[in-house]
Amino acid sequence: MSKETRQYTSVPQGPDDVPTASSQLQEPPVPEEEFELESLDSLDFENNTPDQPEKGKSNMRMAFMNMANSILGAGIIGQPFAFKNSGLVGGLVSLAVLTFLIDWTLRLIVKNTLLSKTNSYQDFAAHCFGKFGRILLLFSVGSFAYGGCMAFCVIIGDTIPHVLKAFIPESITESSAFGWLFSRNIIITIFTTCISYPLSLNKDISKLAKASGFALFGMLIIVLITAIRGPFVDKDLKKPLTTQQWTVNTNIFQGISVISFALVCHHNTTFIYNSLKNSVKLKFDRLTHIVCFISMICCLVMAVNGLLNFGGNTKGNILNNFKSDDNWINVARFCFGLNMLTTFPLEIFVVRDVMRDVVYFYTHDTNEHGNHSGHFELSSRQHFFITSFLVFSSMAVSLLTCNLGIILELIGATSASLMAYIIPPLCYLKLSWEQVDYKSLTSSEKRQFHLYKTLPSVACALFGLSVMVISSFMSIRTSLKSSGEDDHCVVD
Repeated sequence: MSKETRQYTSVPQGPDDVPTASSQLQEPPVPEEEFELESLDSLDFENNTPDQPEKGKSNMRMAFMNMANSILGAGIIGQPFAFKNSGLVGGLVSLAVLTFLIDWTLRLIVKNTLLSKTNSYQDFAAHCFGKFGRILLLFSVGSFAYGGCMAFCVIIGDTIPHVLKAFIPESITESSAFGWLFSRNIIITIFTTCISYPLSLNKDISKLAKASGFALFGMLIIVLITAIRGPFVDKDLKKPLTTQQWTVNTNIFQGISVISFALVCHHNTTFIYNSLKNSVKLKFDRLTHIVCFISMICCLVMAVNGLLNFGGNTKGNILNNFKSDDNWINVARFCFGLNMLTTFPLEIFVVRDVMRDVVYFYTHDTNEHGNHSGHFELSSRQHFFITSFLVFSSMAVSLLTCNLGIILELIGATSASLMAYIIPPLCYLKLSWEQVDYKSLTSSEKRQFHLYKTLPSVACALFGLSVMVISSFMSIRTSLKSSGEDDHCVVD
């Protein structure tokens, strides 16, 4: 069905389906049978036709692995800490609401690229808000992914050394001349350099699918082991929950930030979508629903189990609540350390793309939107040096701290809020406005436009702004008040 013949025929069912006079945003009704995976490649959505050349090399399984691994990363072990700050009831409500918002805004990113006829998150942000939009997004995406790299290196230091010491004789790890090799900082340096760094040098994200599949399997093992082992830990590791921690805590915005960090993968969205063979929006929508639901269940199991077992003693990294000689948890630590080693390259892929845009921005002329014509790629030398700088600088930060909680809170409050709750809905509202002739709409159509597009978009953006301001303030205040009193490292 051509755009000219698309007509408003039914009442809109959600924010993506608002009728307009020109109906340029309204996709044609899709028969139920077309939602089968084998038929999705034949669907048409905004220039996405069956004879369109393949954009990438990933099939649905590969895209699922990359997307799920991007979500189920460092943030999942911070979920008990998030529920501690939110309160059990507040955490349950927050997780459900945030999962819905994440699902919606992930799909909005792809929809925005199609409506603006661009290929990336950065490009449609620039299309909507010019150079300011591009710079703001580059900052939020870059800082989120770069902060994630720091968190991953912290986790490597919190996991791998204890695993090695648990399964290698003490005569080697402590008493021998090689004992220094098993210290936290040396392990971070060796494993990041020998595993994460080579993977980070890849230029094709689809090549990381196998590593992502392995990491995702390891994450499921972590969730199961912590859920089974938690109830059997020593009583001296536990502390009763307060009334606020059972219900709704005053630190709920800090909890929302950590939950947001766990669920947000918006910086990877266009990479994953464009990596799909014959990219189709309906295919991506289904993928998003599945991944978000699975991620929510994993976060829920980890959060409730950790909070109920350790109560007021819950740390930013729940694995650090267990003793270092707990061999079952050491298996979980090993899996989680390997997960971070293979998730790290996904984040480097994103930060490097941001750096690519920065290099182009300062070395070439751009139009009034901050866009450039043609396709710009880093040279092999630029690719190597930028990747090396990003890997080793983020690793350097992890050598100085093991407080994962504050990292998750600050990144979740600022970068995650900007790129997940603020920029996508505002761009969607602006693009939707550009698609209609508002003066020609009937009163009924105007009400429906504001109800299904303006109201959800503005509400989501205001929510993100509130989280960013309030949570950042509370996280910084808490960090200054504690002054190092809270020990977030592993229990000996």
